[in-house]
This record gives sequence, C-alpha cells and structure tokens, in this order.
Amino acid sequence: MAEPRVAVLAGGRSSEHEVSLLSAQAVVEGLQAAGLEAWTVEIDRDGVWRADGRELVLTPGRGLDGADVVFPALHGPFGEDGVVQGALETLGVAYVGSGVEASALCMNKVLCKALTGANGFVQVDYVGVAARAWQARRGELLERCAALGLPVFVKPARLGSSVGIEKVAEETALAAAIERALGHDELVIVEAASTGREIECGVLELAGGELAASPPGQIEFEREFYDYDAKYSPGGMRLTVPAAIPEALAGRVRESALRAFELAGCEGLARIDFFVEGDRVLLNEINTMPGFTPFSVYAKLVGAGGVEYPELVRGLCERALERHARRGAISY
Repeated sequence: MAEPRVAVLAGGRSSEHEVSLLSAQAVVEGLQAAGLEAWTVEIDRDGVWRADGRELVLTPGRGLDGADVVFPALHGPFGEDGVVQGALETLGVAYVGSGVEASALCMNKVLCKALTGANGFVQVDYVGVAARAWQARRGELLERCAALGLPVFVKPARLGSSVGIEKVAEETALAAAIERALGHDELVIVEAASTGREIECGVLELAGGELAASPPGQIEFEREFYDYDAKYSPGGMRLTVPAAIPEALAGRVRESALRAFELAGCEGLARIDFFVEGDRVLLNEINTMPGFTPFSVYAKLVGAGGVEYPELVRGLCERALERHARRGAISY
C-alpha cells in the first residue's frame, strides 16, 4: 500500500489562528521527517480554504485536495469544536483526532463539566451563564457566582488558549467580567479557584485501539494565572516532566486521564488537565487538539513517554485511516 498523503489544516476563523499556523507547520515538517507527503490547507479568517494559493471548492463525498487523511491542526471555535470535523465527515475523508460529538462536548466547558461531574470526577465548583439567562436573571446568577467564593475565574465557555479569561477577586467586578466574557461567547463559565498544582497528562491512541497515558507534567508560571501570555510568551511557563508528585498520585492522574478520554468519546489524542490539591485529583479540562509544535506541552508529555514527534504525527494519521476504514464497513 502506498504511503498516505496528508493535508494539514491550518489557521481557521478563531482568535487562535496564529497558534494554529505554528502547529500546522510543525505537523507538516514532522510528517515529512516521517517519510510522508504532507502539505498545508490554510483556512483564512474569512473561512475560505486555500492550498498553494488555490481557493478550494469542497464537494461532499469527494475528499479534500487529493489527501488520504487530513490532520486538522486547528484550535478553538470553527476548528476544534466539531464544526470542521462535521465538514470532513461530509467530505468522506479520514481525519486525525476526535469526531463531531467529542470535539463539541470537550470544547463546551459547561457541558463537559456536567458530564464528568455526573460520572464521579472531582472538579471545582462552577456556574454556567448563558447570554439569554443573563439578560433575564442577572441578579440570581450573580448571587450563585458570588457563592462560589472569591476569587473566581470567568471564562468564555467555548474558547481555548485561555483567551478572554479573567480572575475576579472583588464581587463588585464580577458583572463586568461576565459581560466582557459574553463578548467572546454566548456561554460563560464562572469557576471557583483551585490552590492546587496544575498537572497535565497526554493520552495517545495506539495501534489496535489501546490507549496510553503519558507521565504527568507540572505547569509552573510567574504570572497570576496560566493565561494566554504565560502559554505563548517565551519563558512564560515551565513544564516539568515527570511532575514532582508521589508515584501513587501520578498513577491516579494517568488513570483519571484515560477514564476522562473514554467517557468523553475522544479519539486519537487529547491533553487532560488537572489540579492536584494534596492527595486530591481534580479534573479541569479535556483538550482534543492541543498546541502541536514539538515544543508544545502535549508533544513533550508523550515524548517523555517514549514517542518522538515524527512517530507521533505519523501514528495519528495511521489511526485515523484505521478508524475511517472500520466505520466505512458499518451499515447506517
């Protein structure tokens, strides 16, 4: 069988456009280092798809630009939230990572916390604030948010890379922070603060569907919280792998990461984020397409588990092709 040809989606319509371009460039280089033909399909901020300057016309059932598999190195809305995954399903092409349902679920912090909380995961207390409810019941929602205790974190519920997040330490500042977050998303989540360490774990699907959890890593930073600048400014954060936590606790983190991955219906890969408070492991978020340069947290985590970057990106494409073939045999 000929080696698969891979189209790597880059850019996108979200505020994480530039981060996606870096991820996609790294993925293309990694795939080429692994011996595969790979190229970039860039989605402009206006939503137009282009390859080598050519504007692409997407036809259902006709695949994408002659690729055997697509690697959607996209972050945030219109890329990581099930929208592009649905388009790729319609095109009938294999693609890396989680499908429509898991992508949409994990991008929605309110829905994801409802699911994981109902299934026994420990997590910080939170309140979901939808724009319509905010207009109708502002006073009630402010009381519920204030009852979480201060400080709280106010976040757009369906963005990534810590875009639009504010730490609120005064009750009088809460309404304005929610208003600003609603300018990024019609759904906002207000979360109680955790005093725990920020611990992250990579999950990778191997041949045959087996799942592997990386050694947990600890995120450290000098800023008040792990915001956009801390994530993407040089020297903004430090990752220690393995995290300096007891072996038994690291094992619980890895077990929790695998359980969360399966519960959410993720596929291919994910980075699972936790807070560790003493001997308590609190689930924070599930990221279905984290930053993907060789220097990103996910690549470093799985690298510490023995998987080098070219092997990682090639393996993800192989898993995507296997899933696509398996599902093609199902009668719907």
